[in-house]
Amino acid sequence: MKIKMVVHEAEDGGFWAEVPSIHGCVTQGDTLDELMHNIQEAVELCLSIDVRDFEITERDRIVGIAV
Repeated sequence: MKIKMVVHEAEDGGFWAEVPSIHGCVTQGDTLDELMHNIQEAVELCLSIDVRDFEITERDRIVGIAV
């Protein structure tokens, strides 16, 4: 899966990035390499959910998909 991000140069140096398709998924880094590492981690965290945070009834199912 490829996800597009927007990379911005920070006013005080370094970079920050946002992933428009994932609300609230943003991070920063001092270098582009650090930013790429951080955005990978941010996307993984934003896409992972803990099913304990949701009310699930006996009629509900938890299903995983690969994209």
